[in-house]
Amino acid sequence: MDKLIFPAKKISGMTGVPGDKSISHRALILGAMCAGEVTVTNLSTAADCASTARCLRELGVAIETRPDGTTVVHGKGRFGLRQPPGDLNAGNSGTTMRLLGGLLAGQTFSSVITGDKSLRKRPMKRIVEPLSRMGATIAAAAEGTNPPLSITGGALTPITYELPVASAQVKSAILIAGLLAEGKTTVIEKDQSRDHTERMMRQMGAKIDKSKTTISVQGGDLNCVSLHVPGDISSAFFLILAGLLIAGPGLYIRDVGLNPTRLGGLRALSRMGAEITYSTDRSDGGEPLGDIHVGRAPLHAIDILPAEIPTLVDEIPALALAATQAEGKTAISGARELRFKESDRLHTVALELRRLGAEIVEREDELEIDGPTPLRGTTVDSHGDHRLAMMLAVAGLIAEGETIVQQADSVEISYPGFFAVLQSLVD
Repeated sequence: MDKLIFPAKKISGMTGVPGDKSISHRALILGAMCAGEVTVTNLSTAADCASTARCLRELGVAIETRPDGTTVVHGKGRFGLRQPPGDLNAGNSGTTMRLLGGLLAGQTFSSVITGDKSLRKRPMKRIVEPLSRMGATIAAAAEGTNPPLSITGGALTPITYELPVASAQVKSAILIAGLLAEGKTTVIEKDQSRDHTERMMRQMGAKIDKSKTTISVQGGDLNCVSLHVPGDISSAFFLILAGLLIAGPGLYIRDVGLNPTRLGGLRALSRMGAEITYSTDRSDGGEPLGDIHVGRAPLHAIDILPAEIPTLVDEIPALALAATQAEGKTAISGARELRFKESDRLHTVALELRRLGAEIVEREDELEIDGPTPLRGTTVDSHGDHRLAMMLAVAGLIAEGETIVQQADSVEISYPGFFAVLQSLVD
């Protein structure tokens, strides 16, 4: 689907955003590991989370949506899953594949998990290695690197594992497998990644120890609890970006998850001079949440350093667009991990912003962006990448002339209804 975007004169209003995609995946998977009912409110309806739910249903987990929108996961316990009738399809979702890999590693059957063309290009050796060390037998395509993954589960042995690259998905896969092992499993991070898994496991009664970047979990059962999913900060970030770059009285986004490990993007924008206010004035299930107010403000260039990347990895496309409108040269370094997302985001972000007239240089692990640069409407391509599609839509709002975003329906992967929400806020 192509989407035609016209320049916007102003932006204003109040809105919410869908339930956090990362937390929703974890609610479904950890809920499936409980022996009984787990109720989840505000579960994301994104295509990625639907992939997780579909895979769990094929593993024997009943998941229902009640008339009031509440989702109920009828958990089967840690070892109660059944062998699926065919290959599990994770769609476009790397989170589905990696977290389910941890769950399947400790089951008593063999399974195959695959995905779409994009997902089959993403590296999986980073979970194959630790899960194999724990006792699972895993075969992958392309010399053990890419999906599909063939997993034969078994009795797992706890390990202590240092992540070579900061990754919440890999950390979570190991911790989920750790719940299935007898003893204590430990993960050591070089830089702290998002900690939704640890928070939710603790809420569900798991024995979790955490000291700075070392996290340990004791194998054992989880308790059935009620979970609430806050609004997705990564989805909100594109609305925040629009509020910064388009004139207007201000934009309010309510009930957004404000987990400290997810605020790197907001901190970067504040350093650029953005007018953003928020407060974590409430909490639900261990996840802080609050409201965000954003207004237009002049921006200046900054350097985004490698240690910051784990806390803003999903926001880099939006930050790159902000940098095109900031005074000076912005450098985003240590971002090689973006080459292994739904698209090679270092390349596609640079390519598509240059089509709009931006001055941007792509290097092996960094982007360098000169600003401010007027953007000119043209035809651009999301490359099937939901975050690129949303960034290009906002770029079209500030560009001169009409912009056509190709493959714009990729926004359904994380933010169903994004274009309707954006249209409701701009004139």
